[in-house]
Amino acid sequence: MECQCDKDGDVVPGWWLGGNSFQMGGFAVVGYLLYRFSQTLPALIRWPIRLFCSLTGLSALWGWVSHLVRTLRGIKRFIKFMSWMWRCIVGSSTDGDMSNPSSKPGLRLILIGPTGGGRTTLLNTLLGNSDKNAPKGLLLNCTKQMTVLDGREVTLIDTPDILGSSLGINRRAREALRSLQLVSPGPHAFLLVLQAPGSSMGIGHDANQAMQAMLELFGEGVVGHIIPVLTHADRLDGRLTVDQLLKVDTGGLRRAVSLCGQKPELVNNRPDCPPEEQSATRRQLVERVMELKDVKGYFVHELQRREDRIKEELLNDMASALAGKLGHM
Repeated sequence: MECQCDKDGDVVPGWWLGGNSFQMGGFAVVGYLLYRFSQTLPALIRWPIRLFCSLTGLSALWGWVSHLVRTLRGIKRFIKFMSWMWRCIVGSSTDGDMSNPSSKPGLRLILIGPTGGGRTTLLNTLLGNSDKNAPKGLLLNCTKQMTVLDGREVTLIDTPDILGSSLGINRRAREALRSLQLVSPGPHAFLLVLQAPGSSMGIGHDANQAMQAMLELFGEGVVGHIIPVLTHADRLDGRLTVDQLLKVDTGGLRRAVSLCGQKPELVNNRPDCPPEEQSATRRQLVERVMELKDVKGYFVHELQRREDRIKEELLNDMASALAGKLGHM
């Protein structure tokens, strides 16, 4: 009996395998989609569809399609991993001020000082702002700013002239307490910003008088949290040090330093300071504040302590009243 084979000796393929590659791809996609769609259907309908796919040969292509999908997902994960690695490499090479703020504990600072002492200019230096972005006009209320310094999230409070007499007694007291509220539960340091002795041009600052004004506003407990910052170092002889300035002091700086127990920091905070010098100033002050924080913690005003006691007493009274009502239910 003659063998019923084709000329090549192969069995004639079925109609679903005899098409071109385009048809094969179409069948693969249709089969895969049909299979995925069948998974959402009830079992009574799902199994006949799977049986149909198996009989037509489309089920043999599911593995190939699944492998392709897994390959694409693997490429996507690899791209995401490389992108994350690149961000880590670029981030580690930038300035410390742009590092992850959550990697180190935060700081809370209040900048305080007489008008003309360079307080707002120092704030802009800490924030990395240029003179063009600096706020214009006389400051009347406390302002709150957030930044990242040496990998730490830092809250900075700029205060108006609460050490002087331009605001009036009531306004001075209000803004002093408001500055504390803006850095609740309390500041880690007060930066007392003053012009360095011998650098003033028609403006003289008495450091001891400024210190006494701070004691009146915040109480005696504030002295351990004050860091004097002497500005306008560019107007001095570059060879002068803080120790030399204390020797030639004529504005009560030595008395103020002996009272707070903190050595002053001499900074050059002019607006056109080079970026590297501004960065050095920021690190210099952050290191001093961290040293003070490790020893003193943060400052709490006596009025804040009294407020906490009143709140606690009020909470106890309310709890007792509520417990009495619950007992009669």
